[in-house]
Amino acid sequence: MKIAESNIVVTGGASGIGRALCERFVALGAANVVVADINETAAAASASAIGGSSQRCDVTDEASVKSLISNTIDTIGHIDLFCANAGVGAGGDINVSDEMWDISWRVNVLGPVYCARHVVPHMQSRGGGAFVVTASSAGLTTGPVSFNYATTKHAALGVAEWIAINHGPTITVSAICPTIVDTAMAAEFATTMTKPMSVNTVVDAAVKGITEGKFLITPAPMSLDLFRAKAQDYDAFLTQMQQRVDALRET
Repeated sequence: MKIAESNIVVTGGASGIGRALCERFVALGAANVVVADINETAAAASASAIGGSSQRCDVTDEASVKSLISNTIDTIGHIDLFCANAGVGAGGDINVSDEMWDISWRVNVLGPVYCARHVVPHMQSRGGGAFVVTASSAGLTTGPVSFNYATTKHAALGVAEWIAINHGPTITVSAICPTIVDTAMAAEFATTMTKPMSVNTVVDAAVKGITEGKFLITPAPMSLDLFRAKAQDYDAFLTQMQQRVDALRET
């Protein structure tokens, strides 16, 4: 996947990882970058700052996603790279509310599903394209993060994997799986995780992985190490995580 001269759409593009991706894509010579976000004002401001365009998009609303994609195609002709980046992290333990489960499911899982449903056929009709899901290391190894977040990020990773299997290699699929990142969402996990990684670290890894056509992008090496340990000995991995939770409870 070549970033330069490509037409790119990023959901959740007004802040955090999404905004940083948009900025980097422009710096790398993308032809068009569309900043899509539920916050229309923030999306417009972010787009103005980088010379891109913006559109309001609520990824939990399939009609809104369809409009984003169709309007983009009508305006700039086609989409080369689509980043299904919008996500939510708020949640809790076993008693987390049904409302929070619903929000997590609709944003973290159905969001990428709706995006894929409407952009993958377009890419296939053109003979290729790239689809990126911002998942999480919590989708690989769970860890002591919120119940609904970890579960739905597992599902988001499953969405990306299914698309890769069923629509590759025509569509190149990547799943970005960072640990906690230094964004507004980081505060929600402050008591359970180590120091957040920088947004630039995530974007560096993401761009490298996307351009190389890699599926699994893990900006923090420990994520891949834990994933391998989990696959090698699931029981030992669970014991390690249980010990980590116990240690956190004592702090």
